[in-house]
Amino acid sequence: MIETKILEREIILPGLHRNKSRKLGFFLAKISLILIILTSSIYSQQNNIELVESIPVETTLDNPDIRSTQEVWLEMINSSQKTLDIEQFYISNEKGEPLDTVLNAIVAAAERGVIVRIIVDGEMYRTYPDDVTWMEQQSPNITKHVIDFKSLAGGIQHAKFFIVDGKEVFLGSQNFDWRALKHIHELGLRISGDRDLIRIYSDIFNEDWKYSEINDGKTWNLPIYTISGPDFMIYKSIYGDSIHIKPTISPKEFYHINGDKDLDEIIFMINYATTEITLQFLSYNPVNKDGYWEEVDTALISASKRGVKVRLLVSDWNLGKTSVEHFKELIQYPNFEVRYTEIPDHSGGFIPYARVEHCKFITADSVCWIGTSNMSYDYFYESRNVGLVVESGKFTERVRDIFYKSWNSEYARPIESTGEYRSRERN
Repeated sequence: MIETKILEREIILPGLHRNKSRKLGFFLAKISLILIILTSSIYSQQNNIELVESIPVETTLDNPDIRSTQEVWLEMINSSQKTLDIEQFYISNEKGEPLDTVLNAIVAAAERGVIVRIIVDGEMYRTYPDDVTWMEQQSPNITKHVIDFKSLAGGIQHAKFFIVDGKEVFLGSQNFDWRALKHIHELGLRISGDRDLIRIYSDIFNEDWKYSEINDGKTWNLPIYTISGPDFMIYKSIYGDSIHIKPTISPKEFYHINGDKDLDEIIFMINYATTEITLQFLSYNPVNKDGYWEEVDTALISASKRGVKVRLLVSDWNLGKTSVEHFKELIQYPNFEVRYTEIPDHSGGFIPYARVEHCKFITADSVCWIGTSNMSYDYFYESRNVGLVVESGKFTERVRDIFYKSWNSEYARPIESTGEYRSRERN
């Protein structure tokens, strides 16, 4: 109304032109209002980043303000109009469980004309062939490729992400596994808006799609993709602030890709931290096949010595003798603490490869990294993984709160120099 009155006052003329001028004023005001609404609508649909979480049922780890993985996955898949590109470590479903609705939504998307491409790891496909094969059989619009990443770089295809219509991407610790939606603690991200940003993940997917065609006996002149670039601005987070983000990728030395590497960004974050670093992983293993892997260890120890609080949280799957002995060494440094979590078994009985904290993220002051890698050499140097660095005080604070909910929970136990520990049975 204020804008309309101003327009009327500015354009109203005396005499015979008065009515015409008033009409013109209202017309211009309406156009102005429409433009404002359209701009607001476009803005609300773009440049968003959202934390997404899975919580083991029968635990107290839920964060009511963070939406569930199943809800977000279904929303994204059901919104697809043209393409759905899915790159996963593996796909494992149980009828009647939450993932069942997700796989059915993918099939429904294909049936309405969406082109669905699925990449899974070759090693894991031999273990879990049924569900991805079933999906491919449901529609000619669904095609799967199996990638032999071991032959390509020595490791596995461990990334967990999918892209909808080239407009938004989901990435995080969540496998396409029925247990990941109900019996495992997971953290991921839904990112939408910036086409240049989403294109980076699309380039990674398309590159791996071509690699897997080679595995299928086809030939391809593989390009070198350059994903390096300036920080991308996401104009809005669910916490109300503007944030900078940067996509990251592994493996570090895979020569077909140039760009911002997960490990480089993680070490940069650690080296520049001044107050506090928190790390949450399924596993932290500084020993590789060639011996001691010191890069992250050295950075964290250096940070602790300069007064930065370092807190590392791992799962009870990570309590093998070698790892425990190393954890006991780390806690001898000033400001360095290590804890592990024990998620109780489900009331319905033991579930293999479940009831565990599987998140993979780091916070360092006002910066955080969320990804798909566990913390060991092979994930960063031999295996395909993706991640995202977020620079934002409010957003990072919320991620840090998630860390502390587990760190201070009834399921967390400290590593102590005199303690005895044993890795939990998985199957």
